Amino acid sequence: MGAPSSLRRRLLLLVSVATLLVWALAGALSYRQARHDVNELMDAQLAQSAALLLAQATHAPEYLDDLAAEIASLRGDGKRRNRLMLEFVVARADGAVLARSPHGPARADGEPGYMDVAYGEEQWRGLLLVTASGDLRILVTQSIRLRDKEAYEIATKTVLPLVLFMPLLLGLIYFSVRRGLKPLDDLAGEVAARSPENLQALPETRTPREARPLVGALNRLLLRLGGALENERRFTADAAHELRTPLAAVRVQAQVAQATPDAAARGHALAQVVAGTDRATRLVEQLLRLARLDPLARVPEPRPVDLAALARDALAAAREGSPRGADIGGEIADPGPTVAGDADLLAVALRNLIDNALRYTEAGVPVTVVAGCEHGEPFVAVRDAGAGVPAEELPKLIERFYRGRESTAEGSGLGLAIVRRIAELHGARLEVENLAGGGFVARLRWRQPRG
Repeated sequence: MGAPSSLRRRLLLLVSVATLLVWALAGALSYRQARHDVNELMDAQLAQSAALLLAQATHAPEYLDDLAAEIASLRGDGKRRNRLMLEFVVARADGAVLARSPHGPARADGEPGYMDVAYGEEQWRGLLLVTASGDLRILVTQSIRLRDKEAYEIATKTVLPLVLFMPLLLGLIYFSVRRGLKPLDDLAGEVAARSPENLQALPETRTPREARPLVGALNRLLLRLGGALENERRFTADAAHELRTPLAAVRVQAQVAQATPDAAARGHALAQVVAGTDRATRLVEQLLRLARLDPLARVPEPRPVDLAALARDALAAAREGSPRGADIGGEIADPGPTVAGDADLLAVALRNLIDNALRYTEAGVPVTVVAGCEHGEPFVAVRDAGAGVPAEELPKLIERFYRGRESTAEGSGLGLAIVRRIAELHGARLEVENLAGGGFVARLRWRQPRG
């Protein structure tokens, strides 16, 4: 494929071609009308001359013999390039010629009216008039060649101004197109002059109406780009901040293992190194998961997800993977509600909720996985019977890296932030609250059934 064409050049070409086509059509119509009008004018001249000759032949026949010579001797029109001289013949009803111009027709035969006649190796336009008594016949003619030449010259002069003004019109079109597209040039210049850090929205007040959809799309793109860059900066800052502590602890424990001669102390230090490495690994996985979720606007390919089946799978996995498996129960509707989404992402969200409940409650406190439909709204939740969370801390729980002032459990504080982001991608909301009878619940709720 070739390089994309210039919008200005394309617009100029289209407008110029359209203008030329309209001009050609107008010129052709003007030329045709001008020739038609000239021919009508010449026919009227024939009629006037024929009437004058008929009046002369009727009222003063004695002057007919000298009429042709007198007409031929007329002066004063020598500067004309085309001399549309009238030729004539005056004859009686029996065909006898009474008067005839030097190049006039030999006879005055035919039906009265306009006609085309041929004589003297040339075509002529003629008009035959007959007196009421039929005694006299007048045939007046003009050379068709000279008539066409005269009509051509007059019609050409009519169209000539259009031709002469065409370059000026094309120049005005070029100037107008450049002037009309100047706001786009200004917009391009403003974008080009921006620094890479300047992602503010472009002003739409000075933008032409036709370009506002483009500016709106650019602003939305700038907003998404700004969000992506902000996510990258936040990810970098979060990773640097949160990894500093576990990596420092791993380093300290590794140095202890190197320096101590006691095998028991060395084993304990190495165990701490492994535990710190596990914590760092878990933190990196959570950060990477958030980094992948942040740029998304919605689930790429949503498919029906059975929340009951999702809850059963998560419950089974939690019982197998946790030493507190006996403390984990389920209240799962059968059949369960179905929502549109990504089953893998929803499984991650539910696992995080279960992991948080197990991590931040004491051993022996029951944890329950719930899936069902309430007031027509599908939901999946994890409930525990622990001490709950201080009321003032509830809004902060879904913030990144927040773990609560009184929390002693190990964790990164990213679990609920990941769950909230997954909920947003699925059109659901994350609800966290203390239960009236004691305990805490974290719930994913959809506003209306989807599937």
